[in-house]
Amino acid sequence: MAGRSVVGPTALRMMLGSHLRELRERAGVTRSDAGWAIRASESKISRLELGRVGFKERDVDDLLTLYGVQDARERDRLLELAREANDPGWWHRYGDVTPEWFDSYLGLEATAELIRTYEIQFVPGLLQTADYARAVAQLTPGGARTDNEIERVVALRTRRQRVLDREPPLKLWAVIEESVLHRPIGGPDVLRNQLGALREAVTRPNVTVQIIPLESTGHAATGGAFSLLRFPQRDLPDIVYLEHLTSALYLDKRDDVEAYTQALDLLASTSPSPQQTEHELTRLLERLPA
Repeated sequence: MAGRSVVGPTALRMMLGSHLRELRERAGVTRSDAGWAIRASESKISRLELGRVGFKERDVDDLLTLYGVQDARERDRLLELAREANDPGWWHRYGDVTPEWFDSYLGLEATAELIRTYEIQFVPGLLQTADYARAVAQLTPGGARTDNEIERVVALRTRRQRVLDREPPLKLWAVIEESVLHRPIGGPDVLRNQLGALREAVTRPNVTVQIIPLESTGHAATGGAFSLLRFPQRDLPDIVYLEHLTSALYLDKRDDVEAYTQALDLLASTSPSPQQTEHELTRLLERLPA
């Protein structure tokens, strides 16, 4: 179990679920029969194997028996993995200001070694200043947040940004529509400080930003913003994250991931190079009204 301390519970659930699926398929057991063995439905087995829900140790123990896993060390390893996967991540304490469907993303973000993202509305969250994040938090649909809730959202955003400073740091590669950098969210001063912070961020070796010019005639990423997360664990596939107003999609099928990867590759190859970004941000800053 050495070296797993940096892996969040979301990733651990996915790793355990993937392993249980392999064991079930190797044993020739259907999802329906597996569900029967743990007093659950076939859909529950599907959610377990996708890492969408937590594991009960008793259920894991029963499934291992059903799948013919007799080696005591292997059983102990997988049961320990189930216990670790049930531990709440640090983001759990912000559950009062985040939707439940966002928890999985927070867990994956904390574990990822690389995030590639395409943004059309906001500066990427991992690069937002506190004031910019505060202004974004005030745009929540369905009713205004209280001042305390807004500050907790900002605290969560700031805490998430530590992944850029950990060892080894997360590598972030963002492709941003230039219109994002003209939008005065929070007012001109907030935007000015945000652009300055972004210009400083792109000097970091683990942060790459490309800006799609306003005069761009179009590109492959026509479906809106999305992120692609890659992990150091071989057990975990790349994940595409698509956020909607009231929900999110997590795609890990090879065809889906390849389609979004190709879209990102095309965006990167047809946009101005990262080496031009610092100059472009300086130009945008100089054009802001005093």
